[in-house]
Amino acid sequence: MPDASSARPQRADAAGPRRGRGRARIRLVAVSLGLTLAIVAALVALDVGGSARPAAGPVAVSIDLRRPGARVPNDFLGLSFELSSLGQIAHLAHAGGFAAMLRSLGPGVLRFGGVSADTRVAWTDAATPLPAWASAGLRAEQLRDLRGLAARSGWHVLLTIGLAHYDPSAAAREAAAARAALGGWLAGIEVGNEPDAYARHGLRSEPWTFSRYNAQVAAYRSAIEKVAPGVPFAGPDVSGSLVFQSWGRGLALRQRPALLTGHHYPLGCHDSPPPTIERLLSPRVRQAEDVSLRRYMSVSRAGATGFRLDETNSVSCGGRAGVSNTFASALWAADYIARTMAAGAEGINLQGAPGNCRGYSPVCARTPELLAAGAVTAQPEWYALLLTKALLGGRPVRTITSPARPNLDVLALKDGPRLHVLIVDDDPHGAGGTAVSLRAGPGFGAAKALSLTAPSPSATSGVLLGGRAVAPDGTWGEPRETALHPDRLGVIRLTAPPGSATLLTVARSRGPLG
Repeated sequence: MPDASSARPQRADAAGPRRGRGRARIRLVAVSLGLTLAIVAALVALDVGGSARPAAGPVAVSIDLRRPGARVPNDFLGLSFELSSLGQIAHLAHAGGFAAMLRSLGPGVLRFGGVSADTRVAWTDAATPLPAWASAGLRAEQLRDLRGLAARSGWHVLLTIGLAHYDPSAAAREAAAARAALGGWLAGIEVGNEPDAYARHGLRSEPWTFSRYNAQVAAYRSAIEKVAPGVPFAGPDVSGSLVFQSWGRGLALRQRPALLTGHHYPLGCHDSPPPTIERLLSPRVRQAEDVSLRRYMSVSRAGATGFRLDETNSVSCGGRAGVSNTFASALWAADYIARTMAAGAEGINLQGAPGNCRGYSPVCARTPELLAAGAVTAQPEWYALLLTKALLGGRPVRTITSPARPNLDVLALKDGPRLHVLIVDDDPHGAGGTAVSLRAGPGFGAAKALSLTAPSPSATSGVLLGGRAVAPDGTWGEPRETALHPDRLGVIRLTAPPGSATLLTVARSRGPLG
């Protein structure tokens, strides 16, 4: 994807229309240890004039524990940056609190790619002068600095080598230098960023087909294998799930990559109507995202190769101020991360730009001087990453809702002696809360509720998780959690405030695991 300075058009994988005014909805994501549970959710809506509509009827949710899915990897969470930002990010190994912020999420993956990997940044060393088309060079010392960040944070690196300016020899020298500098912290190498779109952007002549792409990738891999044997290969890093059905399937068969990769943006920067908070949080966008995930995972399973959504965020082309930098983006991200886990993906990387706080970026610095000093701050989406960290290690199980509703998402995972329930309410403030009754079943006891809140979905500051903000040094203090106790029937009751996310953690007190 382009960074915020690029005007190159990008299309979202699918975008939904504007949601009707005044219509309230709630998405409920349940992350669970076991047994059948029932959730009764009362949905409160306001009409156009502001008068309350009758609450919707109850929804029963049951969980089938007989065929749990694969365990969510501990390094599922990740960040993605333009390759042109690699030097800035590597510098943060020894400046500011970025390494501490990464450690607070556990192990993860830093991916460097974007449009700059193909159009602005080129490898340079004693044998490789900077080509005329490149405005910046990638050097071995930057990769060595990046190793310092990886070692301090415990995060691995997925590196994109440009394919648009075809040069297998330079690619081989770059790959060899990356392995020498990063060692075991190198998770893999991708060849080309969104190569399916090269012809659309004047980087290849028509017809630009998968066969031509595959031949060039094969030449790159052959050159790399001679100087850096065994470096893991990932791809095809395409622009969306539709083209992935052919390119991803072809790559899995022809190249046998260690990892399949692709991108997704729910809204496009050139959409008409333009991106809004209402569209980002609409049921239509959620439905389109589920279709996209099914396409990706169908190819992944058919090719017996894991898939990582290695670049995603709210709006393409660097994001949209007033949407991508608001609390609404945190509500979107928390829900989408959880559904990507349920789909069976290997991981997800939220795209960011460290110097652009008005677009999409989980972390950023307000000025170039602050960035040089390492003073990056947590943006709303960072809190979504902190919240969903609790879901790592779980195993998805099947959920059944009755009656089914398009605006109610339910995700379940088994996670040792715990039950997690994540409730995301997208309603604007003033719409009224949503009453939720949770029947965890025999063997479950008290619960703790961790709340993600902000003054409004459009807020760009004042975000709190567990009543606390991430400090300027990157640390997040001990959160405040609310204790909840089941009634005599074993039902836990709460009200989900509008425009918030709530994570319930219910302890199992007795009995065998499901």
